[in-house]
Amino acid sequence: MFCCTLNSNLLAEDVSFQQDVMPILFRAGCNSGTCHGAARGKDGFHLSLFGYDPQGDYFRISEEMIGRRINVARPEQSLLLRKATGRVPHTGGKLFDPESEYYTTLLRWIEEGGLNDAGPVPEVVELKLSTDSFVFNRAGEQNSIRVTAIASDGSQRDVTTLARFHSNNGSVVDIREDGRLTATGPGDSNVFARFNRFTSGAEVIVLPSAENFTWPDPPVVNYIDELVFNRLQKLRIAPSPLCDDETFLRRITLDLAGRSPTVDEYHAFVSDQSAKKREQKIDSLLADDAFADLWTALWAEQLRIMGGNYAPVGTHIKAADAYYEWIRTQLRNDRPLNDFVSEMVSASGSNLINGPANTYTMLVHGPRFEPKAFAADFSQVFLGIQIQCAECHNHPFDRWTMDDYYSFVSFFSGIKRKPGVEPREQRIYYDTTMPPARHLVDGRPMPARTLGANEPLDYTGDPRQQLADWLTSADNEMFSRNLANRIWAQLLGRGVIEPVDDVRVSNPPTNEPLLRALSEHLVDSDFNLRTLVREICNSRVYQLSSRPNDSNRLDTRQFSHAKLRRLRADVLMDSVVTVTGVPRNFSGFPTGTRAIDVYPRLSGDTGGPQFGDQFFETFGRSSRATICACETKTEPTLSQTLHLAVGDTLRSRLGAGGRINELLASNKTPETMIEELFVMALNRKPTPEELSSMQALLANAENDYSAYEDILWGLLNSTEFAFNH
Repeated sequence: MFCCTLNSNLLAEDVSFQQDVMPILFRAGCNSGTCHGAARGKDGFHLSLFGYDPQGDYFRISEEMIGRRINVARPEQSLLLRKATGRVPHTGGKLFDPESEYYTTLLRWIEEGGLNDAGPVPEVVELKLSTDSFVFNRAGEQNSIRVTAIASDGSQRDVTTLARFHSNNGSVVDIREDGRLTATGPGDSNVFARFNRFTSGAEVIVLPSAENFTWPDPPVVNYIDELVFNRLQKLRIAPSPLCDDETFLRRITLDLAGRSPTVDEYHAFVSDQSAKKREQKIDSLLADDAFADLWTALWAEQLRIMGGNYAPVGTHIKAADAYYEWIRTQLRNDRPLNDFVSEMVSASGSNLINGPANTYTMLVHGPRFEPKAFAADFSQVFLGIQIQCAECHNHPFDRWTMDDYYSFVSFFSGIKRKPGVEPREQRIYYDTTMPPARHLVDGRPMPARTLGANEPLDYTGDPRQQLADWLTSADNEMFSRNLANRIWAQLLGRGVIEPVDDVRVSNPPTNEPLLRALSEHLVDSDFNLRTLVREICNSRVYQLSSRPNDSNRLDTRQFSHAKLRRLRADVLMDSVVTVTGVPRNFSGFPTGTRAIDVYPRLSGDTGGPQFGDQFFETFGRSSRATICACETKTEPTLSQTLHLAVGDTLRSRLGAGGRINELLASNKTPETMIEELFVMALNRKPTPEELSSMQALLANAENDYSAYEDILWGLLNSTEFAFNH
């Protein structure tokens, strides 16, 4: 029976190994990854990490060294007790006192014979906290949290004294081992309790001083503004004002078309006096094929589309083209994202004819299909969940167990690839004779089961269609939240959950109501990408200035001002081409191909992906070596500065002289030509100070051409050009 407290359990009945002894080992840290729960154990004693293998742990404690770790003849002499109380040398130090409830429980268990549990033991199925949020008015305030475990038989138990606690941000809130919270500084954070295989969290807000703070009460356009501003008002953070028209035009064009605006687009937008011109601009960009092409590039990156050969069989450039063009067609036709993903999950047949079949050749590259690797990447891409952490032990920071992992792997255990009619073709099929994956610990077969389900699927044959139906269902919040979060991150520069592909209980959303609303609106729109993008871009939150104010200067989580974002490598290159008018040719692709449409080839020499263009490597385009979102680098580096300053990307394009010669041929005034260069590169006119310095440069120049070329070179080398702001 699952008793209410530790002490009442001692009075009520015999001590249970799984319910009473193992929780103490967990609380004391004995089975943590830095102690005996490490892969090879510690000091000759190995426990399963956080207790995922109770039977193995019982053997190692009681039977591996009989009479040493526990001594039923002289229980107080058991090494388990002597080391934990510091009576003999122990690498982990003293863990508790002989007067503690932990010692009393362990001693009684040994006195009772150190027995294993007889028969099934009710399992913990849920962990509840006494509250899901705290609000502190100032640093130094305190409060407490209680933890309740709910078992499979419906019984409940207060496990506060057996749980482990941690804070996501000690500069905001600290939590002691007894569940006592202390506010340490203004901001928002989360505290977590872990017991058994479950982690549960509570949000904590520590309010800054209200002195000199006045909420500006900004206008609200839609639900996004309501939810973000409600949060900001609670945190006493004032949002920045709206960005100006020039900034908006550049931001929205970069985000929806993957390039900077043209001079004509600038003048048309700035001269438009319509009150709805921003809304109309968003609609026009969403209707353009460039929007679908940009999102094709983003999906191709997540799905690791690459061309090349693996011997004896593998992916090929033609297969990559088929997959890439299939994705582009779906997005140009505005296909619902759930249908789009569903077809990839259930795809079979020729990888040269049926593009989505390449999901099973490219998501995990290699000459053989590996179900474990595929299941891990599949979960990370389509759910944002890194389930691979549960391959060797229960997930240390989430609810997923080894049972969940191997049951999910079984969906793909029958996937096979065989040569097609021609050498470069592969045919994807499901071998229904293949057994399910086997559990690492005891080798038992694990029939296919969706994540979070308690029972395996009832199926015969290929289970992938049932997987696709579950995955893309409107009821599967994991799927819709993952898509909504990734779309938001693409447009705002960070996810509501960040990183976007590390969704877990211990990495909660910075604004749960916002993520929930984004997910629900995506579902309500029948998973229409353009609808959600339109709602985000029309919000005031998206259109805020990047210039901070005194109250939001340190905010990096709550979207109180626009985030400065260094342009992706492909978008930066396409913007350079837009400004200079000189295209970039990419090896293996037709002349005029945009950078966002270029995918890497697998090199026969190195075996790794190669773009065939140094620019991509320098500016951090994803190598697609893994499906991790971190593969795309957006941090500025010295090599990037040097490349733009002395490399051929700008030098050859400016040297071609197209834009400069056009300006000189127009016979415009120097002031007007300087303004045109600023509009061309930065999508704005120069400030009076900038104009004055540029005019001085012209006055001292040997010839006009070189002077104007220097001005454009300087603008393209500016931080302002390389960032979306």
